[in-house]
Amino acid sequence: MIHAIIDIGSNTVRMAIYQIDSGRIEMLMKKKHMVGLAAYLKNGEMQQQGIDKLCEVLNEFKEFLSSFRITDITAFTTAALRNAKNSQQAVSQIVQRTGINVRVISGDEEAVFDFIGATHNLQDDSGLLIDIGGASTEVVFYQNHEIVEKTSLLMGSLSFHTKYVEDILPSTAEIADMRAEAQQIIEESEEFAHVSEAHICGVGGTFKGALALYNEMFQQDHHNKLMEADKLEAIIQRFSRDNGIRQQDTIVLLKTVPERLNTIIPGLVIADVLARRFASKTIAYSNSGVREGYIYDQILSKAEQK
Repeated sequence: MIHAIIDIGSNTVRMAIYQIDSGRIEMLMKKKHMVGLAAYLKNGEMQQQGIDKLCEVLNEFKEFLSSFRITDITAFTTAALRNAKNSQQAVSQIVQRTGINVRVISGDEEAVFDFIGATHNLQDDSGLLIDIGGASTEVVFYQNHEIVEKTSLLMGSLSFHTKYVEDILPSTAEIADMRAEAQQIIEESEEFAHVSEAHICGVGGTFKGALALYNEMFQQDHHNKLMEADKLEAIIQRFSRDNGIRQQDTIVLLKTVPERLNTIIPGLVIADVLARRFASKTIAYSNSGVREGYIYDQILSKAEQK
């Protein structure tokens, strides 16, 4: 079976096409658009311009899938539409204009799907799973391959950039403001008060971009997927706006994160705050996450039950 999964995120809209066979999945290809939906939330409502941009992307995806007669399609959306006051009306309009059914998944569901996807082939049986999205951050604490605590925090790389940053890169003062809010949010998450964990499994675009920057700055092999958590601060400070962007720094950014110039540093601030809060020493990037978790939990498990 060929199945398309469309993940409508707060920053990026991705379509991944998988071959699903005998309980195994293989990604055949993926396409993405940096829509930045979270930036279209004004006074808590999703603006028409954001809905129009999303419909344009979804209709492009639909036309592509139709060309190859791919009819098994799942689409879901996360924080940007989930948290909008007009979520139901916006989603109804999107479905009407595209013909694609869109499921709004809760923060808990997103955290669970992230966990299932990222840890399916992971050797570590305990740790923290973190997914920093455009408008929310999912955190899962697990032991013996079982979820102990999970939460969805209302902070993300794009929402922080929109709220605090006046230019592309943040200033030292703007970084401090983002750090202060991130610290307050995680401190208010009482279910994680007892958690102190040395290792983080990071999923999503922020950690993918962070790893690319890390490998370039610290001269690591491009196949490396492990970061030392205490190096995040050095990356953040290097690209602070008021430190003066050098030509060498411009080259590094354009080479490694050209599509995430606005959001990579706000995302790294969140990652650094969480790593410090949980006394984490290392961060491993996993390229499997919510989409793969959705397949394992919602498609394969239900197929096995029939």
